[in-house]
Amino acid sequence: MSYFVIMKKYLLFFFAVTGLSLSSFAQTEDSKTLQATARSFMQQGDFNNAVIVLTRALQKDKNNIELQKDLINSYYYKRDYDKALEGVKALIDRNDADVMTYQMAGNVYKALEQVKDCEKMYRTGLKKFPKSGPLYSEYGELLWSKKDYSAIDLWEKGIQEDPAYSGNYYNAALYYYYTKDKVWSLLYGEIFVNMESLTERAAAMKQLLLDGYKLKLFTDPDLLKDLDKNKSGFSKAFLQSMNKEVALGNRGVTTESLTMIRTRFILEWFDKYAEKFPFRLFDYQRQLIQEGMFDAYNQWLFGPVENLARYDNWNKTHNEEYASFTAFQKTRVFKMPPGQYYQAK
Repeated sequence: MSYFVIMKKYLLFFFAVTGLSLSSFAQTEDSKTLQATARSFMQQGDFNNAVIVLTRALQKDKNNIELQKDLINSYYYKRDYDKALEGVKALIDRNDADVMTYQMAGNVYKALEQVKDCEKMYRTGLKKFPKSGPLYSEYGELLWSKKDYSAIDLWEKGIQEDPAYSGNYYNAALYYYYTKDKVWSLLYGEIFVNMESLTERAAAMKQLLLDGYKLKLFTDPDLLKDLDKNKSGFSKAFLQSMNKEVALGNRGVTTESLTMIRTRFILEWFDKYAEKFPFRLFDYQRQLIQEGMFDAYNQWLFGPVENLARYDNWNKTHNEEYASFTAFQKTRVFKMPPGQYYQAK
């Protein structure tokens, strides 16, 4: 056999092998490239083109759950809810369906106003992910939308099981603000603001916090009235400590008076109750007191909603103090740890 014939056969074999591997590589790369292209369309709000590209990508990689989730989201945002529903029904039955999959399914069911199916889906999701804060939060929101006040039980369970997730604190704080409870709207609201400090929801929560101190906690000069009806030992300890500072609010509840009240409260709390009821929010407040930043923190928390002009003036006259606090705040992430749940029904 001539050299040229041998080389020809070798080259044909080489190209056949390398061509196969390059084809396989190209197929993998193509699906990733197509997904990147589709997500670029999604960011631009061009969901029609995103659907086209993702459909092509799934022809190459039909079991890719991330591609399928992107396709469902594209259908959802282009308001083709029926197509989105087809997608989520297929996904939530998969073993690799994650929390986000169930969240997406919730959005689709809500858009179609299929409440019973949505509830069933959330229950299934929570059996699979019993410690998922987002699922408790969103299931509670579904119940709340139909005036089912057992929503609070889901938000409380979410706080207990996933204390580092902010959404349940937000929903629970709003709920308690409109009840007779004087404790949990304040505590959950302040925790939420520290977890999610830069959002519009946080700004609204600051107003609720100020109103909670003004219109609920200190409206009655006797905070211990009906104390026996409170089942939580933590809540009783909170009210007993706060009751000692009522006189500081006699001339009005302002950012300045709240700073004094809350400073003295922390001193009382750590003298009597901190060992029994360790609580990250109070640990943080004590840290700020010790480092000379509690005044700035209270200004940040209450000042903008009480009187924005006065708050701006305070910042100008306490520039160094304000700068120290904001710099400190940027270096930390506030999270509630497990095991500090004291609510009682």
